[in-house]
Amino acid sequence: MEGADPVNKKLAAALSGGAVLVLALTGCGGGDDDNEKLNSWADQVCGAVQPQAKKIQAANAAIQKETSDNSTPEEVRKTDSKAFQDMSDAYKAIGAAVTKAGAPDVENGEKKQTDAVKELDSISASYSSLKKQVDGLDTDDQAKFADGLKDIAAELDKLSKSGNDALKTLEEGEVGEAMARQPSCKTATGSAPAATG
Repeated sequence: MEGADPVNKKLAAALSGGAVLVLALTGCGGGDDDNEKLNSWADQVCGAVQPQAKKIQAANAAIQKETSDNSTPEEVRKTDSKAFQDMSDAYKAIGAAVTKAGAPDVENGEKKQTDAVKELDSISASYSSLKKQVDGLDTDDQAKFADGLKDIAAELDKLSKSGNDALKTLEEGEVGEAMARQPSCKTATGSAPAATG
């Protein structure tokens, strides 16, 4: 099991980067603007994001746990596959929630919304393809398995770096402030590191 161990840790590290992504959606900052439409939009989005953020955190935790135990390649593959599927579903659901909420009541709101949904759907598709990749790994050959995990960790790393842009844009200015005021947004970050903002 020696060979795959550092790779597993690399996978776990790359994954924790990905988790930050959804927490970016919980906004930061303060202010008390009385734009009711925007507040109601933020509340709707935060309410929908919260259970998905929990799902993503749980998927991350499962992979972290699997990498710290001395798990067999079969166990690692099974856990990672389920976690990637869960993440794919969660990002898809967040995209659907942002679509359903409509454009936020701010300048360029429609473009911000479209870009964010496009990005969330693309992240969802990326996790789905990582699931296929992990399902196809050869668990009988330790060295091959470790190499396969290395590729997946590299993909994850890229995903966590590139994933934030449209979400950041969605949350700039008034939208972020409105989100920061929603109790449902605050609880979404409850058990996670603070989102940057």
